[in-house]
Amino acid sequence: MNLRLVELFLPKDQEERVKNLLAAHSFLGFWEVPLSEEQLLLKILLDKSQVEPVVEHLIKEFKSLDNFQLLLLSVEASLPRAKPDSISSDSEPKLKTTDARISKEEIYNRVAASIQFSWTQIVLIILACAIAAIGIVRGSEAVIIGAMVIAPIFKPNMALAVSTTLGDGSLALRTIKVGLTGILVAVVFSLCLGVLYPLDLSMPEVALRTKVSLTDVVLAFASGAAGAISLTIGERSAVVGVMVAVALLPPLVTFGMLLSSALWQPALGSLLLFLINITCLNLAAIATLWLQNVRPYEWWQQLKAKKMTNFASLFWLLLFCALISFIFMLEFRYQSSLP
Repeated sequence: MNLRLVELFLPKDQEERVKNLLAAHSFLGFWEVPLSEEQLLLKILLDKSQVEPVVEHLIKEFKSLDNFQLLLLSVEASLPRAKPDSISSDSEPKLKTTDARISKEEIYNRVAASIQFSWTQIVLIILACAIAAIGIVRGSEAVIIGAMVIAPIFKPNMALAVSTTLGDGSLALRTIKVGLTGILVAVVFSLCLGVLYPLDLSMPEVALRTKVSLTDVVLAFASGAAGAISLTIGERSAVVGVMVAVALLPPLVTFGMLLSSALWQPALGSLLLFLINITCLNLAAIATLWLQNVRPYEWWQQLKAKKMTNFASLFWLLLFCALISFIFMLEFRYQSSLP
């Protein structure tokens, strides 16, 4: 739903300040609820594209007040249908948003809520690895797609990009821990699966995941950008398609299973494909979020976010260059060894 309800708890003497502030914005509804002789609850109905400028303005004006509290709620429906309203005259100009994305608060809360590592997540990763392994052995693309949807490996990458552009170091560290733990669980379990079901290099699904091509790089960049855009506009259903497109789990499972069979060269190819996917995904996601103006409100937080973004971008860019150079070196050696 595209409607949001802002609930604002303020001292009663701040009512006029809020009305003056809202005069510069477009909104769909405004209600006042007295809570006591000193406190007031104001409810503001907004389109999702108007939430961020209004919330940013409110926070800057009232955050220093005692008992200030702002809640942001999703609205399923409004009857009768909401129409643009205004406290001031229609002749006064209204501030417009530059895009139709959801607010930074919603983006942050969505990714933060998804980074909750538990035994359930571990079980999901193990089951997804088992399903992916079956799909690889049987040569079933449909089964592999099912594993990609189940595995909770994609979300930490989006959360890392968001925490970077918003300058949230604690969320970034938590995301890295969760992501690395998930990768470790997947590799260890895949090693065990490789002992039980050794892979044959003639299997088509194995051959697809032991080499990196230019299309894999382009696909990873496009998937990262699409994932970030889907997150910022609130299209959760589109994220499923991105998870399938970027294919993080299959090369990781292939790497573990090949490693257990001592097939070092093909295993290295699968690992490189996984690392390229991760690198391009994060680079594209960070760039897309930055272009979408997903940044903190306060100037000092913006400076911190800029430093984190520059550092992360440089890290992923250097890693990308190193991986591409290594891939070209391996390809050159392979071509040189041919008669």
